[in-house]
Amino acid sequence: MDIATIIGLVLALGAILGGAVLEGLHFNSLIQPTAAIIVLGGTFGAAFISFPMSSAMQAVKDLKLLFSAPEQPEAIIPVILELANRARKNGILSLEEDSKNSKELFLRKALTLCVDGVEPKDVQDILEIDLATYEEHAKMSAEFFEAAGGYAPTIGIIGAVLGLIHVMSNLSDTSKLGEGIAVAFVATIYGLVTANIICLPFATKIKMRIKNELQRREMLTAGIIGIQQGSNPRFIEERLKSFLPGGGHSANADEAQ
Repeated sequence: MDIATIIGLVLALGAILGGAVLEGLHFNSLIQPTAAIIVLGGTFGAAFISFPMSSAMQAVKDLKLLFSAPEQPEAIIPVILELANRARKNGILSLEEDSKNSKELFLRKALTLCVDGVEPKDVQDILEIDLATYEEHAKMSAEFFEAAGGYAPTIGIIGAVLGLIHVMSNLSDTSKLGEGIAVAFVATIYGLVTANIICLPFATKIKMRIKNELQRREMLTAGIIGIQQGSNPRFIEERLKSFLPGGGHSANADEAQ
């Protein structure tokens, strides 16, 4: 589980609610179901209008990425080294079983190309196209939440205006005028919180997860190409480490054929 997401949500929402309470604002005055319906319904309705249904549904599914621990790129190094040592000892065809049984689709595809005898340059080209396609589709989820974050404040203003219209239509009861205006502006708060505490941070975190996965797949690509070319496992290890921060200090190791 990604604790940072939970800590961030608790800290941000807690700071806002705590500050409101310290200012003497009653917590119940911030609970306005009508404002919530207007802001949340309007915001995500506008976002759904902006994107194809497939992209919108994928964005909803990708919410799980915000709370699950990311797979670290460096974790792929021992996997590649195990494959490299086996291929160097028994030949590339010894990886055929891995190409069929690997749980990861990208790795399975890369190994299948190698085992089938596709040229290293062609393997790299295919995997790079796969990477570009993944990035193009994955970033749609981040763009969905970015769009929602852009709509939310405006929808909040619409909710506030609707509330003020209701207040102005009942000016005969002046005793409830102040309360009505306060309720109207709750929609503005909901819009700002939805944008700046939920949607935009969610979009940023999804982008970070995409970047992390791209790095991991680039390392996989480099490792598989190295295996196919018969590179020394030590050289492959150093090359993979060069993808990591501070890991390229010894990447000039000699390649043994």
